[in-house]
Amino acid sequence: MQPSALPPLGWLRAFEAAARHLSFTQAAVELNLTQSAISQHIRNLEGFLGRELFVRRTRSLVLTNAGVNYLPIVREAFDILAAGTRSFIGGAPHNTLNLQCNLAFSTFWLAPRMARLKAAHPWLVLNLVTPIWDPEKFAHTAAVEIRFGRAADMPASAQRMTRDRVFPVCAPGYAEGAPDWRRDPLFECGGIMSNWDYWAASQGETLPPHQQVTISSSYTFSLTAARAGAGLAMGHETLCTDLLHRGELIRPFDHAADLLEAYFLIAPPERDATKPSRAFCDWLMQEFST
Repeated sequence: MQPSALPPLGWLRAFEAAARHLSFTQAAVELNLTQSAISQHIRNLEGFLGRELFVRRTRSLVLTNAGVNYLPIVREAFDILAAGTRSFIGGAPHNTLNLQCNLAFSTFWLAPRMARLKAAHPWLVLNLVTPIWDPEKFAHTAAVEIRFGRAADMPASAQRMTRDRVFPVCAPGYAEGAPDWRRDPLFECGGIMSNWDYWAASQGETLPPHQQVTISSSYTFSLTAARAGAGLAMGHETLCTDLLHRGELIRPFDHAADLLEAYFLIAPPERDATKPSRAFCDWLMQEFST
């Protein structure tokens, strides 16, 4: 046996079940195999290890010394594998939903509402994926996706959830209460049409030639910079409403323009829907309707 070689998982499962029951027959029932298959798996494992694991008697099984010593090793390996799998998938697979959404939405909208989701569906477990670039590349791994963008760029099955307005935000007391978008540092999310130029143009203005805008790949950076007093960020209602209500951000100017992008729900077709996907999508749409 090579030092790095491992026996097949099926052989180990057969051994652990037979050792626990001290019966090939009961192990076969538990694993939904035939008794001969269990017996063959264990013979294969014994050949792999180079030693016998059971004393086979007419009506019973007894573990050999080698079997007694090997059993806790196998059980510990199964326990570690089970624990690692639970931590990876986040709980029972039939109660788990793989959700993809952008980082800003998960941080500023979903996270503050997780208590409400848990209260409504305490059994539901979310596995969250938040790609920064090319969300379509990873979408196949998620059962449900929340995507931000223009309606023209969405698949036909996408359901629009929001109709927001876009406006500048900053920290309370920034620039001693007299912020100036023509002069102060500006932040925005890259790849978005509803940017500083769009907001200025919507009121017949333009950014001064010298004015520079710091662009990031996520609203998470630009809004966090604004909260920290670094300047003005371009935001919209879905991301900023809670921050405004808590007084972490303010709107220093009255003017707002229609957001050209929106959040869309991309859910599986009804034939492929699961209990977790139905529960989450129904809860999500109810949250946006109120």
